[in-house]
Amino acid sequence: MECRIVELNERSGLVLEGGGMRGVFTCGVLDAFMDRGIRFPYTVGVSAGACNGLSYMSEQRGRAKYSNIDLLDEYHYIGLRHLLLRGNIMDFDLLFDAFPNRIIPYDYARYATTAGRFEMVTTDCLTGRACYYDEKNDPQRIIDIVRASSSLPYVCPMAEVDGRKMLDGGISDSIPLKRAEELGYDNCVVVLTRNRGYRKRDRQSFVPPLFYHRYPALRRALSLRNLIYNKQITYVEELEARGKVVVIRPEQPIEVGRMERDTSKLMALYEEGYNIASRVNFVVK
Repeated sequence: MECRIVELNERSGLVLEGGGMRGVFTCGVLDAFMDRGIRFPYTVGVSAGACNGLSYMSEQRGRAKYSNIDLLDEYHYIGLRHLLLRGNIMDFDLLFDAFPNRIIPYDYARYATTAGRFEMVTTDCLTGRACYYDEKNDPQRIIDIVRASSSLPYVCPMAEVDGRKMLDGGISDSIPLKRAEELGYDNCVVVLTRNRGYRKRDRQSFVPPLFYHRYPALRRALSLRNLIYNKQITYVEELEARGKVVVIRPEQPIEVGRMERDTSKLMALYEEGYNIASRVNFVVK
């Protein structure tokens, strides 16, 4: 991406895609923003984007990188062992209890007083629709929301927010740019975790009959996920071509998988995100 000037104003928004461990690219982008004091009136994050966005909102530079890369080597919190033993491919007790409360404490007080609105996206299992939450004051509810936003279908159990069954926000709204626009933030920076031109298979997804038979709307959302994602990417690219949004994305097809455990690959992707974001020049109006 060429170096360009981005004007930040009261209508500026930051949109953070998910992508599992590919989200370390976003960690790099957000650390670069924090190093330069770049803030947005509105930020919205999905799944890994919600996790990383929380550390950005509390201004804890390096926290997301440390938990995603350094602590992965130490705690090995992703893998089939967790799925077989606990029915969850990730150790959520570690990620959403031990990490924020003891191992790498989250600064809830700082987040509560930080300027700017932050929304996290989840998918309601009964309706199959996206929900957008902006909790700042209740630490447990914050964790409930980010946990739900990160609960991948098939390999993670359903989470609950306010007594409602939820899963990964990426099922219903992987790139919530239109959500930002609906709220009046039409001057957006979009952080993607795939290279330019990436598309999912352009067809409906097969949902195994054993999964979610009591949640027909969720099954439909899962079946349409690829088609909706591709439409969202096309929309982002159209606005980018017209100069209406700035997109920060990996420059080459990446080798990091959604459940990647090779920390050397993760570190390289983090550094790519940091370097690309450093080439964006911001002017505050």
